[in-house]
Amino acid sequence: MNVSRRNFLLGSAAVTGFSMFGGCSLFNGPVAKVARGQKIRLAVCGIMGKGFTDWLPMIQSGLAEIVAWCDADTAMRDKALGNMSQAKFQFPGFDFDKLSKVPFYTDYRQLLDNCARLGVHAMTVSTPDHTHAPVAIAAMKQGIHVYVQKPLVRTLWENDYFKRTAKEYGVITQMGNQGSAADGMRRGVEVLRSGILGEVKEVHVWTNRPVWPQGKGAADATLGAADPIPAGFNWDAWLGPAKDRPFKGKYGEGKKGYDPWNLCSNVYHPFSWRGFLDFGCGAFGDMACHTMNLPFRGLELENITKAECKMIEDFNDIAYPMKSIVELTYAARDSKARPGVRLPEVKLTWWDGGNDKINHRPSPDLMPQVVASLGKVPVTGCLVVGSKGILCSTNDYGGQSFIALNDEKKVLDIFDHPACKDIPTTLPRCKKAADDDKNVAVSGGGAAAVSVDGHYTEFLTAILEQGPTFEETNSRCYSDVDFSIPIMEGILCGVVAQRIPMTVLNWNSKAQKFDSAQANALIRPYLRSGFTF
Repeated sequence: MNVSRRNFLLGSAAVTGFSMFGGCSLFNGPVAKVARGQKIRLAVCGIMGKGFTDWLPMIQSGLAEIVAWCDADTAMRDKALGNMSQAKFQFPGFDFDKLSKVPFYTDYRQLLDNCARLGVHAMTVSTPDHTHAPVAIAAMKQGIHVYVQKPLVRTLWENDYFKRTAKEYGVITQMGNQGSAADGMRRGVEVLRSGILGEVKEVHVWTNRPVWPQGKGAADATLGAADPIPAGFNWDAWLGPAKDRPFKGKYGEGKKGYDPWNLCSNVYHPFSWRGFLDFGCGAFGDMACHTMNLPFRGLELENITKAECKMIEDFNDIAYPMKSIVELTYAARDSKARPGVRLPEVKLTWWDGGNDKINHRPSPDLMPQVVASLGKVPVTGCLVVGSKGILCSTNDYGGQSFIALNDEKKVLDIFDHPACKDIPTTLPRCKKAADDDKNVAVSGGGAAAVSVDGHYTEFLTAILEQGPTFEETNSRCYSDVDFSIPIMEGILCGVVAQRIPMTVLNWNSKAQKFDSAQANALIRPYLRSGFTF
C-alpha cells in the first residue's frame, strides 16, 4: 500500500485527500458527477455470486458501463465472461469485447489506487462481509457512490464509520436488500404505518438460513495445516483486514457437517465464508436485512436498546451457531407517519435455523389465522402482532403479506383485504418492481432473480439526480444510510448477543457502547497491517 493512501485512509487527509489520488478534476469536486449524456462509470468489486446479479442489471439498464472490476479470484472473471457470452445474457447494445478488456484487479487496494485515473463514479461492493467497509469507506472518501451488498458492514464500529463517511462526503449509498423495491413490500409498509393493527409490541422474524456449514462442523474444518492455494487466487487480498491464517480448501469427506442444499464444498471460498465469525455475520446478518425490512420500516423502529440471545445450538468461538433465538428491544418513539401518535416499545424476536429439516420457527399457536389459510407456518417471513390484528409476510423480501383483524378466522392478502383498500399510497414506486415478471433469472433464480429496474436503477438514477426523494432516508435511494445504518445497528447488536448468549446486553446508541466489557470488545474489527482504513 502506498504511503499517501495509507495516510488518507487513516483519516489524516480528509480535506486534501483527493489531490493525493491525483485526478480531483475527474469528479468536478468532492462527489462524483456524471456529465449530461454520459454513462455512469462503474467499478465492480466482487464479480460472481451476488456480485454478478448486482452489476448485470446496472449495465443492462443502459445507464452504466463497467470501467474496472476486481475479485481476489481470477476464476470469477472467467466465469462472468463465460456467462455473458451465452445468448441468454445478451441484450441490445452489449459489447462483449469491450467488457473482456476492462482492467481487472485481484487486490481491492489496487483498484482504489486507480479509481481517480479511471474516472469511477460508482462502485458495487459484493465481496465477503468483512471487506464491505474497507472497500466502501475508502471509495466514499474519493467521492464515489457505493452500492453495498447486505449486510452493509460486519461490525458496529464499521457501521458508525460508514455513516459518518457517507455524510461527510455527501455520496449516495444503497444497501443491497433489493426486495425494498417490490411494490408488495412498500404497500406492506404503508399498511403497517396506517395503524390498522393498533398498538404493536411484538414481532417475530425467522429464516430458513443457514444453508451453508456453520457450528462446530465448520469450526473444526479450519484446524490443521494449510492447503495449497489455488492458482489465480489472491489469498492475502481475500483475507483483507482479517487475521492471517492458513488457507483451507475443500472440506474432508464427511467433515463439513450440516449443508442441506449442498452448496459448499470449500471451507472459505466461495460462499462458505459467511458462516465464520471473522468473515461473515451468519444467518442473522445475511437475511435480517431482508426479513426485518418490512417490520422495521412499517413500525418506524429506530433505537435498539437491548439484545439477548435466548437460545443457541452448536455454540463455538470460530463459526456462527446452527440455530438461535435473539430478542431485540426497540425504544418507544413518536410516529412520523401519524403525527401526535406515540408508538410503544417493541420486542422483535429473531429465529434462525428454520429450514424444513430443523423446523426452527415460531409456534403455529402465534398465528392460527395464518395456519388456517396457508396450512403451516411459512418457511421464512415475519409476523407483526398488534392489539387489533396481525400481519404476516411469507417470504424473505416482504413482497407478499397477509392480514387478519381480531374477529377474522383467516388472513387475506393486503391487496385484497377490505380494511386495506382505503389506506393511501404514500411511498413512491419503482418503474418496475424488483419482483416484476420481466426479471432476468440468473445463477439459479430465487434470490438471484434481478430486475432491469427496481433497486438497482433507483441507485443509478439517484446518482443522475433523478427520481423522487424518500422522506425516510432524505435521499433518492430507499436504502441509503438513514435507513441502512439504524437497521444494521440492531442486527449487529444481535450478532454480538449470539457470541455472549443468555446475557442481556444493554446498548447505548449515542455512546456506541454496551454495558458489558465483553460485548464492547466485539464492537471493533481486527485490522491487519496494510489493510487499515
